[in-house]
Amino acid sequence: MTHAPVILDIAGTTLNADDRRRLAHPLTGGLILFARNWHDRAQLAALTAEIKAIRTDLLICVDHEGGRVQRFRTDGFTHLPAMRALGELWMKDGRKGEGSGALAASNAASAAGYVLGAELRACGVDLSFTPVLDLDHGSSQVIGDRAFHRDARVTTVLAKSLMHGLLLAGMANCGKHFPGHGHVAADSHVDTPIDERALKTILADDALPYAWLSSVLTSVMPAHVIYPKVDARPAGFSRRWLHDILRVNLGFTGAIFSDDLSMEGARRIPGVAGGQVLSYTDATTTALNAGCDMVLLCNQSVGDGRPVDELLDGLSQAQERGSWHPSASSEAHRRHLLPTQPALAWDDLMTELRYLQALDQLP
Repeated sequence: MTHAPVILDIAGTTLNADDRRRLAHPLTGGLILFARNWHDRAQLAALTAEIKAIRTDLLICVDHEGGRVQRFRTDGFTHLPAMRALGELWMKDGRKGEGSGALAASNAASAAGYVLGAELRACGVDLSFTPVLDLDHGSSQVIGDRAFHRDARVTTVLAKSLMHGLLLAGMANCGKHFPGHGHVAADSHVDTPIDERALKTILADDALPYAWLSSVLTSVMPAHVIYPKVDARPAGFSRRWLHDILRVNLGFTGAIFSDDLSMEGARRIPGVAGGQVLSYTDATTTALNAGCDMVLLCNQSVGDGRPVDELLDGLSQAQERGSWHPSASSEAHRRHLLPTQPALAWDDLMTELRYLQALDQLP
């Protein structure tokens, strides 16, 4: 059975022999790009074309939200606003005259989604991990202005508008970080955040956008946060969160990505390996067995890339031992995220009326 769950990365702006070997591995389903992989548009387009020449089904991803999380910022890429700017525009409704308020914010969100998606696709990128659905409780510096708003209703409408813009550009979407990262101060890149709230409270607040958007979200990324009143494991390693709540209770039918497994919050899982730091293979099999369809391993190709090879080899061995079983439905979820319509070339995009109108609608 085919199932390619690993999303890895590369070290530089071109592929080397090790990159090509890893991308051709049957367990590799795609890769995530970072600012270090960027020099200019011509280089990015050449890189993505070379990746697709290895395997057309590889999913090329990036964290490109706008604001401080935008990997490509030069050579014509539009500087997109942080999502908080759209929430602030919403709150001006009725107070700042024509061109402000809820309708303007919704239009601006759609415009941001279209510009974001169309520019990336013109350079060969398939998917951006956006929108952020975390609510802005004022607690989390790592989320901060990446969030649209504190109100789940405003967040949902603006996220749906941004997703509409992505759809017009032929790009899928990824809501993150389920069920919500905005209430905790700790950064899961370097710590294991803990949210002590009850399930009822979370479902009535932070998780509401996932319930309301379940039929239009094409993928979701869970948080490396522990909600001990629900499960001792972080959400991305919890079958209760991913299967029982997200899929069964909330009706989500799309793809589930793990967040980066190299983060501190991903490799200390209560009840697994005595709470010790897990290997990347053990973290991967735990995430996949909990309900993730794909796993991200970021920033491990730098240097000799040994952790990437160890994961690919280790997951192959786990499959042989029967401690992980490939999933046809997970593979279908992954392939469903690949664009199905051709992208506009950059020069054509620069003169397209919809794109020019979208630029005018950005805050």
